[in-house]
Amino acid sequence: MLLVVGRIGRAHGVLGEATIEIRTDLPEERFLVGNRLETDPAMHGPLTIESARDHNGILLLKFLEIKDRTSIERVRDTLLLAEVDMTEEAQYEDEYHVQQLIGCEVVLQNGEKIGQLTDVLNLPGQDLLAISGAHGEILIPFIAEFVPEVDLENRRVVVLPPVGLLELHEANELRASDE
Repeated sequence: MLLVVGRIGRAHGVLGEATIEIRTDLPEERFLVGNRLETDPAMHGPLTIESARDHNGILLLKFLEIKDRTSIERVRDTLLLAEVDMTEEAQYEDEYHVQQLIGCEVVLQNGEKIGQLTDVLNLPGQDLLAISGAHGEILIPFIAEFVPEVDLENRRVVVLPPVGLLELHEANELRASDE
């Protein structure tokens, strides 16, 4: 499966290096010299890594296909994608890629559907599941206490939201629609 592993940032210097926003837990594997990365939008790639180096904590990449600063600026904000075998990737039983979760049906323990998972927000304290429900977006902390089951095979996530969260969310949505 193709996964987003980075985003091209601004140009660095005049020889075609780019700052890279890392979006992977394994940058040392994903950004090896010689690796070929797909791009989004696809018209900007694929790109082959010519060199990789750390510059004050920022990853700098140079690509074989891009020779100068102007060309890097043209592909700024392009997403970099790598082919990943997710069955081999997971080190722990409860480890998931966002792409595996997006689109899953989200239900309560009694089976009542509350919506569809649209995103996983990576925040400093913890990750949040973003769920598109009947009354708008619902955010639930992605911790075992509130998300006891993730069934990737059946594309289903079981949640136990904090007491009152769904009712508060519904009341706020109704209040907003009255205004």
